[in-house]
Amino acid sequence: MEQNEKKPQQINIELGEKEAEGIYSNLAIITHSPAEFVIDFTRVVPGVPKAKVLARIITTPQHAKMLMRALKDNIEKFEARFGEIRIDAHTSPQYGFINPDKENKVN
Repeated sequence: MEQNEKKPQQINIELGEKEAEGIYSNLAIITHSPAEFVIDFTRVVPGVPKAKVLARIITTPQHAKMLMRALKDNIEKFEARFGEIRIDAHTSPQYGFINPDKENKVN
């Protein structure tokens, strides 16, 4: 191995019990400023007019774009294995991933 070649950095990631349980979310609201993206995850329940933010992720624009690419890659792998993920007309525009700039548009 040449001295200029770098080994991939290995990061040990610890997953606590609470975090391992996960949080179910069927609504995410994404906002941004010039310096950061904010993703608020919540869960909307039919018949309940109020939803609480369960988790907030704040990240740089660069990391937001890297996340988008990683999700795209994983969705493509999922669909190759299990078939297309369909988003049909019956999907309520009230639930999903919402861009506050475009009312009721599912992203």
